Amino acid sequence: MVEEILIELNSKMQKAVDGLARELTIIRTGRANPAIVENIMVDYHGALIPIHQIATISVPEANLIVIQPWDRTSLRNIEKAILKADIGLNPLNDSNVIRVVIPPLSEEHRIKLAKLVSKRIEERRVVLRNIRRDSIAKLRQMEKNKEISQDKLEDSIKQVDKISESFINKANEIGQKKEKEIREE
Repeated sequence: MVEEILIELNSKMQKAVDGLARELTIIRTGRANPAIVENIMVDYHGALIPIHQIATISVPEANLIVIQPWDRTSLRNIEKAILKADIGLNPLNDSNVIRVVIPPLSEEHRIKLAKLVSKRIEERRVVLRNIRRDSIAKLRQMEKNKEISQDKLEDSIKQVDKISESFINKANEIGQKKEKEIREE
């Protein structure tokens, strides 16, 4: 039963850290990254569909994203969706593809983005701590119900703390890497 709690803890924490990594890929750094636009929802024949499901997204240059829809009639809708997403990018429609030039970041904008990254990291740390707290509560309940001994409880809490610490460190590393990207451009 303790092993199940530890496996569940590992799984939930991995999902939280993976979610942080996905969330941070969307934050632009001044360098083109398809993740910035790939999940923007486009009105495609009456249904909202992510861009990456109706177009090819490529990065031919460090500051340029090219979106080539499979159906050219969707060009206008993709352009509107990018503008509506309010991510600070202006798409250029040349009737074959949409080009999105990634402008260099101003120092002021870099600072704002770094603060946003810090905020996202702290939010994930809170999530990780809550997962840790819930796991420890389950272990304490097991000890209270005489399913495990006091010694087993203490050992298990140490394992939970060790796992939690490793995931918090992973979240911090992901955040530091993203902040470094933002500041270096």
